[in-house]
Amino acid sequence: MENTAKLSNSKEVIAYLVEKFPTCFTLEGDARPLKIGIFDDLATRLADDERVSKTRLRSALRQYTGAWRYLRGVKAGVQRVDLDGVDAGLVEAEHESHALEQLQESQERAKAKRQERAAESKAAAAKARAAVNKDAQDGVRKEGARKPKGKKAPYTNERKTKTFGSKPTAKQETTKANAPLEAIAQDNIEVGAEVRVQVGSYPVAGTITDLDKHDVQVQLPSGMLVRVPRSELFRA
Repeated sequence: MENTAKLSNSKEVIAYLVEKFPTCFTLEGDARPLKIGIFDDLATRLADDERVSKTRLRSALRQYTGAWRYLRGVKAGVQRVDLDGVDAGLVEAEHESHALEQLQESQERAKAKRQERAAESKAAAAKARAAVNKDAQDGVRKEGARKPKGKKAPYTNERKTKTFGSKPTAKQETTKANAPLEAIAQDNIEVGAEVRVQVGSYPVAGTITDLDKHDVQVQLPSGMLVRVPRSELFRA
């Protein structure tokens, strides 16, 4: 049974034109300049074709003739072709100039879009790095805050040994944060468990919120979620 479903976009229409008129249209390689007024020829040849509307046909033809590979092929003195691949007149110099102008404008727009996307990606990466650094710093502070305060030691007359408490110094906290990490037993990996994960160069505390066979999702103090392999979880 013949397929009569409407073609929904220009890409599908172009593919259909290549199928119907293979000596005129092509999907790959150099595209030959088309006969002037070829839209009217297409409208006549496809008048009874329920799959293609004139609106879709016009849009597809505009996309085809605006492609870089087509514009590069519009050279003065080159033969245009009709729907059957028959010569249909030479490309004139003014048509070549117009095609070159269109090509340059299109390439400039594409370049501007690439630069815009690159800038957005760079900004997103910087934001992500800042979030990771904040989580890492929060993790170090949290590790230090977890260490219980000891009872005051008796006063002694020896200056080098007298102490007034066991509150860890910033240096001690950093030393603990930088201490070797101890892998957590696989049996202890469960939702809600407190763990530490390596974020950049810092171990960061977090809570397991989801897990599967190979990976575990951990929520950091900032609320950020990271997914790490089970083998990269460490005891809190």
